[in-house]
Amino acid sequence: MTGTDARARRTAVLAAAAKAKSQAKNDAAEKAIRTLIKRGDPITFQAVQREAGVSHAFLYTHADLRERIEHLRAKSRPTPVAVAPSADSESTIVAVLTRQLNDLRARHRSETDALRAALEQAHGENLELRRELDRRGGRDCAT
Repeated sequence: MTGTDARARRTAVLAAAAKAKSQAKNDAAEKAIRTLIKRGDPITFQAVQREAGVSHAFLYTHADLRERIEHLRAKSRPTPVAVAPSADSESTIVAVLTRQLNDLRARHRSETDALRAALEQAHGENLELRRELDRRGGRDCAT
């Protein structure tokens, strides 16, 4: 067996392992979505990430999961309340808008925290990969 054959075999084994790991994460995310729906919990990237034990980056980079979560999240958002004109319609409108603004702020805070966590994880993974590359002395990179 030549070095090229052994390398090709290692590459194929690593690719198969990565594919299996990705599929397992995908299955875990799908199961998490079903669990959240059954419990009546809001479907958000953070909730799915916590339930499935996967990273936000994984959910955002897999288009099918991302679209499904975004669709379910939008579906579960409350619709704006129409207010009939009355003596206190002004205070009612202010109360409704204040509540909506607070909900939007909370959602924004949650999504920002999720993105920060995903970025931190990506930076950590990047650092680990750089350290591994340094340990290997940069070999196998150019070939």
